[in-house]
Formats: sequence, structure tokens, C-alpha cells
Amino acid sequence: MKKSLILFLVIALIPSLFAQDAEKGDKKSREILDKVSAKTEAYKSFEADFTYKMQNKEAGIDESKEGVLIVSGDKYNLKIAGQEIICDGKTVWTYIKDADEVQINSVEDNDESITPNNLFSSYQKDYKSKFVRETFQYGTDVYVIDLTPLEGKNFSRVRIIIDKDKLEILDFTIFDNSGSSYSYVINKFTPDVEVKDSDFTFNPADYPDVEVVDMR
Repeated sequence: MKKSLILFLVIALIPSLFAQDAEKGDKKSREILDKVSAKTEAYKSFEADFTYKMQNKEAGIDESKEGVLIVSGDKYNLKIAGQEIICDGKTVWTYIKDADEVQINSVEDNDESITPNNLFSSYQKDYKSKFVRETFQYGTDVYVIDLTPLEGKNFSRVRIIIDKDKLEILDFTIFDNSGSSYSYVINKFTPDVEVKDSDFTFNPADYPDVEVVDMR
């Protein structure tokens, strides 16, 4: 679950990561992604209600969960499956409701981890885009674009479905090398929502019996 939650951050941040050199993608995919990037970067904040799906046919796995994500810059608040993951840009709190426990970590900053900080440089230099097709899906006309890593990763491909008129991501699927796929369907997207600092910090005083596990 932790892996899937981190991967979802890609959805929130990927529109700002699409700048690519000409040799790293076909012209049409680059033009579309640049437009999505420009539109999303103009938002001061946004909220996304989404459905997370994890599938592996060979293992007989077909899971689905609902979640809500609020993002403002490098800060975020993610609620899904009884967990709340909060980040103020420097510290990450993972609150597990059933265990009444909060784990505290520092935001990772290395080449291997998937974080808001390193995704920007990673997607600019490590992936090739390909325009797959234009089709009708989710009740509207959409673009389908694939991102393929230029070097070895633990996943082989990322497929993005973009609303043609709104230039917003509707669906995002990561295909890993073990045969699993992680899909994120955006059910509702609201730009420029009102946020406050307390949305991106965890106050133990609000949870009197919570067990604090500081892993920094």
C-alpha cells in the first residue's frame, strides 16, 4: 500500500514534468504534455477525488479503493484506505487510523525514491513520450499517451489519458515489471481550492491516544 500511495503522487505532479528534448518523444505528445503542464502549473492548489486500482491477472488480484488528494506546491494531504499521509515539504506524517499510530519521516531526496522534489528532474531526462491515439472515453474525447523509461526501472510503461478539451488528466496507469498495473482514475478535479497550513501538518494534540513513531 505504501508503494501505491507514493506512486499516486505522480498523478498530482506529472503535469509539471513533461518538458522533454525533441529526441525523447514525438512532436504531438510533447505539444499536448506541454499544454497540460502550462495549465496545471498555473494552479495555486488543487483537490482530486480518485479511484485507485491494483490488478495482477496471474495472481488473481483486483483491488479498488477511493481516495482524496490535496496539493499545494510541494505540500500535500492524501487520504485513502484508513490512512492519511501529510507532507509540509520537509516532513511526512503517515497516520494509520486502525492502529492509532502516526509514523514520521523526512522527505526523501535521492535518485531512487519517488518524491515531489526529484520527479521534476526525473521526468525531464529519463522518459520518452509517444502519442498512442485519440479516442472517446469517460464520456469525452481524450488523448492517450505513453511514457517509457529510457533506462531500467521497476516499471515498463506509464499510460496517461488526457481530456482533449480540458487538458486535464483523467486516468493514469503504471505497468510494473512483475505484471501488475496501478491505475488512478480522477473522478473529480477542483483547481485553486482554499488551503491552510494546518492541512499539511499533523498535530498529535488532536489525537490524544496516538502512538508517535519517529523514524527520522
